[in-house]
Amino acid sequence: DTITLNSAISACESCDEWEKAVQLFSMMAQRELELDLATCSAVISCCEKGGGWEKALQFFGVTAQSKMQCSTMAFSAAISACEKSGEWQKALQVLSMMA
Repeated sequence: DTITLNSAISACESCDEWEKAVQLFSMMAQRELELDLATCSAVISCCEKGGGWEKALQFFGVTAQSKMQCSTMAFSAAISACEKSGEWQKALQVLSMMA
């Protein structure tokens, strides 16, 4: 279920396994499980910490375009992903979305 898979995605973050977190997220979508704000925030954070900045921004975009309100954690992880990759213009774009 969603809570269990959210926990698994968070565990991937602790183990530097962002690709596995992306696979779990994709599996959830394929099985039409509920993708909630916790799911999206966890996968964004996991990608950010693992160096997958492009994927972090991709998932941030999905979250921002959905009916979900992005959490401060999601914004922070997306901005941090941009910072780590030297993508300061993208960081400013994310920051402008907070307003």
